[in-house]
Amino acid sequence: MGKGVFQVPRAINEPVKTYAPGTPEREAVLSTYKQMYKQKVEVPLYIGSEEIKTGNTASMHPPHDHKHDLGVYHLASKKEIDQAIASALEAKEQWGKLSWEHRASIFLKAAELIAGPYRNKINAATMIGQSKNIFQAEIDSACELVDFLRFNVQYMTEIYQVQPESNSDAWNRLEYRGLEGFVYAISPFNFTAIAGNLPASPALMGNVVVWKPSAAQVYSAQVIMEVFKEAGVPDGVINMVMGDAKMITDTVLEHRDFAGVHFTGSTDVFKSIWEKIGKNIHNYRSYPRIVGETGGKDFIFAHPSANPQEVATSISRGAFEFQGQKCSAASRAYIPASMWEEVKELVIKDVKSFKMGSPEDMSNFITAVIHESSFDKLARYIDQAKEDKDAEIIVGGNYDKSKGYFIEPTVIKTSNPTYSTMCTELFGPVITIYVYEDQEWKDILPLIDNSTEYALTGAIFSRDRYAIEYATKALENAAGNFYINDKPTGAVVGQQPFGGARGSGTNDKAGSVLNLYRWVSPRTIKETFVPAKNYRYPFLGEK
Repeated sequence: MGKGVFQVPRAINEPVKTYAPGTPEREAVLSTYKQMYKQKVEVPLYIGSEEIKTGNTASMHPPHDHKHDLGVYHLASKKEIDQAIASALEAKEQWGKLSWEHRASIFLKAAELIAGPYRNKINAATMIGQSKNIFQAEIDSACELVDFLRFNVQYMTEIYQVQPESNSDAWNRLEYRGLEGFVYAISPFNFTAIAGNLPASPALMGNVVVWKPSAAQVYSAQVIMEVFKEAGVPDGVINMVMGDAKMITDTVLEHRDFAGVHFTGSTDVFKSIWEKIGKNIHNYRSYPRIVGETGGKDFIFAHPSANPQEVATSISRGAFEFQGQKCSAASRAYIPASMWEEVKELVIKDVKSFKMGSPEDMSNFITAVIHESSFDKLARYIDQAKEDKDAEIIVGGNYDKSKGYFIEPTVIKTSNPTYSTMCTELFGPVITIYVYEDQEWKDILPLIDNSTEYALTGAIFSRDRYAIEYATKALENAAGNFYINDKPTGAVVGQQPFGGARGSGTNDKAGSVLNLYRWVSPRTIKETFVPAKNYRYPFLGEK
């Protein structure tokens, strides 16, 4: 136990490097990219102190060059999942008792490793395995993950400082225990930072974790585990497993000591997990914590007073960065008729200027979507829009998977405000636009609010403050992250805590103190200095 009241370094957001031509960081990451691209990797299961190779493997391929072989990762059977749970529970007692400042030190070291010696490697792995251009990789796998680790340490200390009032008779204390059992972390392919944060944030608060990364993100997930190991995360605290998702989840959720799930992924999968937890509720030692960030059908609303150039740029960036594969990506927009022609012209100009190809060529703004099933789904919706009378492709609409899974950024205009691509989450570089009559702008707001099951992100553009206030109130429940005169993507840790409600999740706000509260079980301690020695209260006195 430490002797002192310790202050952690004040968290600051990691500066984003530019990677402009001629900069040393550009040359360094390109060199690392080329080296890693040529290597063949073999990713084991990380269970306790062991790196387990089961012999049952799956291959990894860059989405932008799916014939290129990156290597393999090993798949767990139920035996290894049981082993991972046992390893976590074995580590639980010692990890949970470790003084908080030592947990803080480990994850602060992890942040500095990513900001420094691992920066090129984790960026390159994300570029290769997830087809992010260098800027998207930098803001995600380097900067955001560093921010999560730094700010979470600061938030942890803020939580611990919240204490009840005491008086001269008794001293009241709150201690913040980890959950009783283990946490199951399930992370998505699209953000390396989320993949690192989902197991790290519960672990920081004294929990142990079984982590299942996405099959499409294993390449950079291995780098995260290398960082955690070098930073000093003890064996068994974070166990990384890959394999059949249903088998892993069923095995975890049937265990008596399952204490919570930290999830980012599809709405349907999260609902199925919630359902399974409900069916198993009588088996658990405690009520599990259920934390999830899921889908979105994120909007841009332009008021007639908006600046057309700003609206067009928000579409070009908000819909097409990282091929629209952000849960926050703009995928529907509502544009007034008076500015439509100008916005249309500007967006078409932007899209036609986009270069598409491998992230190794840093002049490419667009690279590939994550895998063939995503490609095929997007191609079907694009083909349908070409056939439907109430839809028109304004720009884009082409696709090719001969070398990589390339979908051309596509803008659909519809005359039907509830057209399928206005309501269905596509998770790709496709945005659908509905043009409304200027005087009907107030009537459009309930439509935005009620068109989908989601409530993750949304943006409004206006230069009329009365309209801004009206829209902000009308769309109060339409988005957990709401933007005024900005695109609906790009939340920064410590600045815009992220998450939404309705079909978009539990809104537990990753990147804030709110999320960390979910991973502690507070205990109140009252110490009375002079205990009572007689049961009789004054009201029992006789006249």
